[in-house]
Formats: sequence, structure tokens, C-alpha cells
Amino acid sequence: MRFETLDQWLDWQAKLHPREIDLGLQRVKTVWQRLQPVAFQAQVVTVAGTNGKGSCVAMLESIYLRAGIHIGSFTSPHLIRYNERIRLNGKPVSDQQLCRAFEMIDQAREQISLSYFEFATLAALICFASEKPDLVILEVGLGGRLDAVNIIDADVALITTIDLDHTDWLGNDVESIGREKAGIIRGHKPVVLADPVMPRSVLDHADQLEADIYQFGKDFKHQTCDSGWLWSGPNGVELELPEPGLTGSKQLLNASAVVMVCHLLQDRFPLHGNFIAEGLRDVRLAGRLHFIPATPALLLDVAHNRQSLEALRDALDKLNWQGRIHALFGMLQDKNAADAVQLIGPHLVSWHLLDLNGWRGRTADQLADNLRQEGVKQSISCHHTFSEAYQACGNRAEPQDLILIFGSFLIVGEAMHNLNLS
Repeated sequence: MRFETLDQWLDWQAKLHPREIDLGLQRVKTVWQRLQPVAFQAQVVTVAGTNGKGSCVAMLESIYLRAGIHIGSFTSPHLIRYNERIRLNGKPVSDQQLCRAFEMIDQAREQISLSYFEFATLAALICFASEKPDLVILEVGLGGRLDAVNIIDADVALITTIDLDHTDWLGNDVESIGREKAGIIRGHKPVVLADPVMPRSVLDHADQLEADIYQFGKDFKHQTCDSGWLWSGPNGVELELPEPGLTGSKQLLNASAVVMVCHLLQDRFPLHGNFIAEGLRDVRLAGRLHFIPATPALLLDVAHNRQSLEALRDALDKLNWQGRIHALFGMLQDKNAADAVQLIGPHLVSWHLLDLNGWRGRTADQLADNLRQEGVKQSISCHHTFSEAYQACGNRAEPQDLILIFGSFLIVGEAMHNLNLS
């Protein structure tokens, strides 16, 4: 074996490929065919979109676990431990399973160079092929059409909301981005569209493939009621359900799409309504509007693009916090800090900025310049480590205040690790 520990494998993978993001299927497909020449046996749900992917995966996982379905899930990125990306029956795979998978990939690839994400995708597929779950849920990392996940054909495709993000790779408008996301759709297979206003490019691509389209607002919908909410689907099917366990203004939209997926898989995996209700009610997902009742209180959120920042703003409006709010904030270079200033800035009395490392990283000093260019007048401080930034927040905050930690998976992961919130 090339390496003995997971950390050694991951450090090597991070430096192996010349580009961290290298969209395209040929390299990863070739290696997968060498590893697994027979067809993938599980039913596959592939989830793409700009925001809400992780929430939908978590809801589906929670529902089917309660029904006793053997399930595998692949998501990205992780918050604290790499193992979070690959789960079997809701539990992260072990270091040993990952190391064995990486060794198999390394042997099969020969001279083919693979990116960090491609290694992760192949490792997930190896684990699933070995453990043979009945249902596999795959979250697209970036885009859809050229994402490594797309080497596996989806039995059901789920596309969440679509907005501007990763424009350097996916295009500068929602029609171009939608076209990339629609790449997960397969001919004559169902696709669930979670947004009532989808880019035309998504609908056109689905029509070209003669896919079975189920769109929110047309084929299924929801309405609130005294006991929670009512889901209405095809052929007059209705379910009365509790509020999802995940907080946020878009979670009913995500939950509606998830229930539609469950309805489509009902013949293969029959579900009693209680399983859906319990799965939605009890679902948890770290780092998404994660409130910690402390002194001062904490709110963690991975919001990093306009759509997710709008959801965070809505949550802050609803929270109506009576004390002051201090931000512990970091953002990658390819994200738009102006959106954070516009949407979250009015709630804040101070900004405490943290360096984010890596080739897409942005230093706190660079971010401070961005904020000042956007007209930020509140206090700004810059820090190299999370502990420094958190201490600076604590020094400014009164017991009744709130510390908002947001802007990136990286910064929320740092917070969860340093504050022992895992």
C-alpha cells in the first residue's frame, strides 16, 4: 500500500492533480470501468442544484433509515472529518475502508491523474459496490454534466434551486448553469424539480431526453396547516406531515421534492407515511442554521452564495435577536463578498475576519479590503487563526449578544472542531 494512514492519502491526493477542480468524465469513467466492470446494482438518486442539495440528501437518508432500507450516501464537502462524505446506513465509513478504496483506485488508475474530488467519488462507489446498499444517494459536487458523480446513471434525478455560483466553471447566467445541472437527467427516467421557476435550459434538456418531469407547483405542491404542512402529489395523493427538522425558509421546498422522490420510489421501497413524517421531523444537518444556546449565543451557517445568504438573512429577520450580532466571517476568493455585505451586513455591529487557505482561499486582509470597498462602516478585525477570531468576537460581545459564524464550509468546520460541536 502506498500509504498507511488516511491523512497521508489525502495530503498526497491534494497535490497529485494539477487542478483542484477539473471537470470532465473521461478520466474518472475509465478508472471506474477498470475497478467495476459490471453495472451498479443499487437504485440511485442523484441530487444537483445550487443550494439545498445537502438538506435533500439528509432528508432522504433520514426517511429511508427509518424504513430499514440499506442505504449509502455520498456528499461533499465535509465539515470536520473526511469520512463524513461517505456514509453507510447513516454512519461515516472508517479510515480503513477509505485507505483500501484509495489503494484500489491508485492501482487501477495507472498513469491517469485524478483530482481530490474524483478520488472521493470513486472511493464512495467502491464502498457502495462492496457493501451493496439497496439505495444510493449521490450529491453532485459542482455542476452536474461533467461532475464525477455523473458517471453513474440516476434512476431518479433531483434538481434543487438554481442560482449564480461557480460561474468560472459553469457559466455567467442561470440558463448556462441550469444546462450543466440538467446533465444528471437520464432519458425516460424521472426528474424532480424542486423550484417552480426553473431555467428553460433544464426543462428543454429534460424534454429532449423524454424524461418524466415532476415540477413543484405543477405536479406536486405543499401548503401549511395547523399540524404542520400538507403535501399533494400526482393522482390525488396527499400526506399530512410535520415541519422538517431543518431550519430555513427553503426547507419546505426541499422537503416537498424529497417526498416526491419517495413517491416515485414507492414501488421499489414501499414507505408507510409514518416513516416519511418521522424522517423529516428528526432530520439533522450540521452547519446549517445551527443555533447554540450559549453566553453569548452562536449561530453557524455555511451560507456562501447569494441564494443561501438570502435564506440566512430571512432566518435572522425571523430570529429578531434582541442583543447585538457579531460576525466571524471568511469567504473563498470565487465567492461574492458584496452579497454578504448587502444581505447580512445590516444585522451586524462588527466583522471578525478569518484567513481561508488553499488555492481558492482569501486572506482576512483581502476580505477586509473587499468589505471596505463595499462601504462597510462597522468595526473590522483580521485574524490568522480561528481561536484568535473567536476570542476577538468574545471580547466584543456581551452575554446577551449573538456570534454569527458564516461564509464557508471551511469556517463552520473550523468552528465545530475548535468548539467541540461535532
